[in-house]
Amino acid sequence: MSDQDGKKPLGISGPRSGTVKQSFARGRTNNVVVETKRKRVSVPKPGAQSAAAVNAQGGKQVSTTDAEMDRRLKALQAAKAREAEDAERRAREEQERDEERKRRREEIEAKEREEKEREELARKRTEEDERRKQEAEEARNRPQESVVSPADAPAPGEDMPRQRNLGPDARPGRNDAPRKREDDSGKPKGGEADRRSGKLTVNQALRGGEGGRQRSLASMRRKQERQRRGGSSQPQEKVMRTVQLPETIVVSELANRMSERVAAVVKALMQNGMMVTQNQVIDADTAELIIEEFGHTVQRVSESDVEQVIHSTEDKPEDLVPRAPIITIMGHVDHGKTSLLDAIRKTKVVSGEAGGITQHIGAYQVEVNGTTLSFLDTPGHAAFTSMRARGAQVTDIVVLVVAADDSVMPQTVEAIHHAKAAGVPMIVAINKSDLPAADPNRVRTGLLQHEVMVEAMSGEVQDVEVSAHTGKGLPELLEAIALQAEILELKANPNRAASGAVIEAQLDVGRGPVATVLVQNGTLRRGDIFVVGEQWGKVRALVNDQGERVNEAGPSVPVEVLGLNGTPEAGDVLNVVETEAQAREIAEYREQAAKDKRAAAGAAATLDQLMAKAKADIGVAELPIVMKADVQGSAEAIVQAMEKVGNDEVRVRVLHSGVGAITESDITLAEASGAPVIGFNVRANAPARAAANQKGVEIRYYSVIYDLVDDVKLAASGLLSAEIKETFIGYAEIRETFRVTGVGTVAGCLVTEGVARRSAGVRLLRDNVVIHEGTLKTLKRFKDEVKEVQSGQECGMAFENYDDIRQGDVIEIFTREEVERSLA
Repeated sequence: MSDQDGKKPLGISGPRSGTVKQSFARGRTNNVVVETKRKRVSVPKPGAQSAAAVNAQGGKQVSTTDAEMDRRLKALQAAKAREAEDAERRAREEQERDEERKRRREEIEAKEREEKEREELARKRTEEDERRKQEAEEARNRPQESVVSPADAPAPGEDMPRQRNLGPDARPGRNDAPRKREDDSGKPKGGEADRRSGKLTVNQALRGGEGGRQRSLASMRRKQERQRRGGSSQPQEKVMRTVQLPETIVVSELANRMSERVAAVVKALMQNGMMVTQNQVIDADTAELIIEEFGHTVQRVSESDVEQVIHSTEDKPEDLVPRAPIITIMGHVDHGKTSLLDAIRKTKVVSGEAGGITQHIGAYQVEVNGTTLSFLDTPGHAAFTSMRARGAQVTDIVVLVVAADDSVMPQTVEAIHHAKAAGVPMIVAINKSDLPAADPNRVRTGLLQHEVMVEAMSGEVQDVEVSAHTGKGLPELLEAIALQAEILELKANPNRAASGAVIEAQLDVGRGPVATVLVQNGTLRRGDIFVVGEQWGKVRALVNDQGERVNEAGPSVPVEVLGLNGTPEAGDVLNVVETEAQAREIAEYREQAAKDKRAAAGAAATLDQLMAKAKADIGVAELPIVMKADVQGSAEAIVQAMEKVGNDEVRVRVLHSGVGAITESDITLAEASGAPVIGFNVRANAPARAAANQKGVEIRYYSVIYDLVDDVKLAASGLLSAEIKETFIGYAEIRETFRVTGVGTVAGCLVTEGVARRSAGVRLLRDNVVIHEGTLKTLKRFKDEVKEVQSGQECGMAFENYDDIRQGDVIEIFTREEVERSLA
């Protein structure tokens, strides 16, 4: 028998191995050994339990003891002490860094001075060497001339005898010094000087002229090349620059702006404790420190500086010329604002508005007695609050229209508040004064309650009784407007870059984004490049209030501007800039700023606030809608009206709102969220209609905001739970109790009031306290089961699943009915 009979040999279990046969083209094969390694499985210790496991089990924690609280307080105090020490240490380190920067700056200046002195000394030495070399050359040439004289010159064809060892005895009467000798500097003269010019002598080494590091051959060649080109061999003086520094900057860009080598900038950052590369971003404070170390000047700039190109200077008084006043017609709905403007313009605008109410801001110009007046007509409906506020902000004079037969109404008060907030003068036009029920004095008295005192009541506000139907009082109203405009002395500079306010904006199918702009200053011309809000563009066409194309629009002129790259927001300011690059840069900056603001608003909410909001929204039903309108102002007004629809139980949520036709993407969004699509003065295109029919999405069209708000309220009311209404029908008093087999405890009762019904609900009262509420199991009179028992009769009652009844208890009988609820 073997030693391993029936047993496996001991050893470390290694990887499993096997052989795989690979097949290749043309019948070639290859055997490959494959090993399969086992994965180590780590088993957690049984005693340990992570915080995640504790949270998963419900987050139960052991109650904190006094000792634990003391330890926590001590730890908190220690942390505060460490924080104070850290703050002190940081202040100390900052002071040390300032001193270090100052010391380094002084060292750099000292090094620069030493370098200049060294260069000056080297230059002087070079000049001295050149001078000595010239003297040596002259001394070498003089003896040769004296030895070889013309008289002793050999005849042609003879060889010149070689002169050797010429000294003082060679020629009588001459005491010339030997040609080969060294001067005081130790430098040989003559040919030996040329031969040993590149060698280092003892005197030169002691003097330091050639000591230290030798210049490389490449450096000498560069120097000779500069001299050959006529350049100076002296190093150029460093140019100190003013570096514009944004809030963050890339290291390579910082080096480029300083005209320094990137390696030098990275080295300086590393010396300051920042291990960065040339492609990394550093903050402005660190970059400012590096710029100061290199000796440059810092100019801090921010991203918002891109808008400085549109901040113009104040106009000179001599450049200002009179301009037309801007008059805004405001007031309550159906008080005759648009009709009054029609009477002034001799047109029929009301007939063109759906439902006879204005739902857009209309801008018009009227010529009266040689004077041009610019009118803005605002809606009076409650939903168009923002439109009225916008009209009051861009206007010079507000005409408050109040119906003589209706007096002051809510939107009238709102218009007064808008006018006072904008700080513009007001003229009261008491309309419909021709009606039999007209009472102008009632209007004047009603205005007193809102601090508007007209001239008829010894005030300063002009008031005129007018009638848009008969034309009564219109000349007096125009005269009052002209007088008020003359008092204001309105002026503007037409010879400057134009600026204006966007009154309305829309997305036209044929013309693209269109903005109705009221020019406030300067002159807007075709071809001008402008930026408006988050959009920019180039003026492709200008259309006036008569539908005619014009080439320019001066101050106080309303025009439609074509050529935008997107639909701006109503209320945005239009400014003309010089180049497309500036316009694009400003628009991109504003768009990014708006995104950051929205992101910051979303991130400002803490987790606890989000959880609380989610918990509060559990019991709230939502009606989602997707809305598209014809103009930006209507879309804004509808969204604001939808936010007001609802209560604590139900609300309307606008998933998406926009300007333009209903598209297929709107249908897709509505289908995903189960929402209807609402079109206000717009229609769905053919692909959107086909998608809506296929996906079962409801599209509803409206042209009057009344109908839209009412239908949405009705739809939201369907989400309200029905109200349960209780009706009392009778009382019964328990006279005796019985125990019946199979039924339980039965009460013998006398109906004392009203009637008892088997289908009704009951409450058991004991000492006027409700101890049970439920339904009847049985209602009998004698031995017969009955549906109801009248007052004054006896009956037997048994409760469903309840037997604790006693003699003397009172049974209250009532009925329940559901009542449908609706939003107010």
